[in-house]
Amino acid sequence: MNRKTSAIIAIQAFLIIVLFWILVFYGKDEYDSFNQAQEEEVASPNRVAQANGATVVTLSQEAQSQSDIKTVKLSTSDHQATLSALGNVISIDNLIELRTRYLNAKANASIARASLTNSQQDFQRMQALNKDDKNVSDHAMLVAQAAFKADQAKVQAAETEANNLRDTMRQAWGEKLADEASKEPASASLQALLQHHEVLVLITLPVDHGTPKAGDTISITPTGANTKSISASFVAPAPQTDTTIQGRTYYYRASSDTLRAGMRVNVEIKETANNHNNNAKGIVVPSSAVVWYGGKAWVYKKNSQDQFVRLPISTESPTNGGWFNQSKQINGGDELVTNGAQLLLSEEFKYQIKNENQD
Repeated sequence: MNRKTSAIIAIQAFLIIVLFWILVFYGKDEYDSFNQAQEEEVASPNRVAQANGATVVTLSQEAQSQSDIKTVKLSTSDHQATLSALGNVISIDNLIELRTRYLNAKANASIARASLTNSQQDFQRMQALNKDDKNVSDHAMLVAQAAFKADQAKVQAAETEANNLRDTMRQAWGEKLADEASKEPASASLQALLQHHEVLVLITLPVDHGTPKAGDTISITPTGANTKSISASFVAPAPQTDTTIQGRTYYYRASSDTLRAGMRVNVEIKETANNHNNNAKGIVVPSSAVVWYGGKAWVYKKNSQDQFVRLPISTESPTNGGWFNQSKQINGGDELVTNGAQLLLSEEFKYQIKNENQD
């Protein structure tokens, strides 16, 4: 009995020792984690605060230097308002076909007129001889007359066909292009289209937009392509319409280097005083200063040597290298963070996570 009791006591003592060391092992990890969290909290002071409804991040100049925070001073600039529209590069195969048929009809009419001249002269000679004591028979005169009338009909038919084709071109392509297509030889501007040095672009503008005039240009870019914009010159109003867009349609011509028939294009048109828009004064926010959060564009403005405030900007007026803005919160002379804005946003996230953990 004493031996069994001793064994039980020994086992219990062993279990107590094992449990003790287990508690020590796991307790040490929790203790280290607690100390590390305390050290991080001491080493990472609260850098984020709210002021007048805006988020302000405070960062010492030493921390700014270590994080490579860079800013740029804004300057006031003029911005000409632009109108965005859509268009598509159209095929001129139908115009080429109509031009070919029209020129053939005109050629046939010329041949018929030449034949008519000869048959008319023959008929007049036969008629004169017939009247002069029947030097030619009535039958010969009637044959000449029939040939003359047949040639008259051929001329009329060829000219009618040519006129109908001319009207078809006018209805399908407008007066300007119909005139160009009717000329032989082709003008230099039409040759550029026929030889595919240039393409024809159908642009749809709002109904209340002013009518373009000769010499007007627009900037077009293939939809979805990250390429340099292409200058297009106004040609004429278009009788064709784009069934997917409401508005007035116009023809423009542009270089065919990157444009192909069937392509959709984005259009940017500089507004003029005639369209009730004038130059506006504001600032251009560089694209390098913009961070995206919550589906919106934001920038960090430097309020003081060590404070940065996050402010929203508008992206409705893109311009070279950024976006044009008119805002009471951001003006010429203000400094925006162009390198390190994402780091400042990360500081805000840390602040939000810390507050959530405390809650």
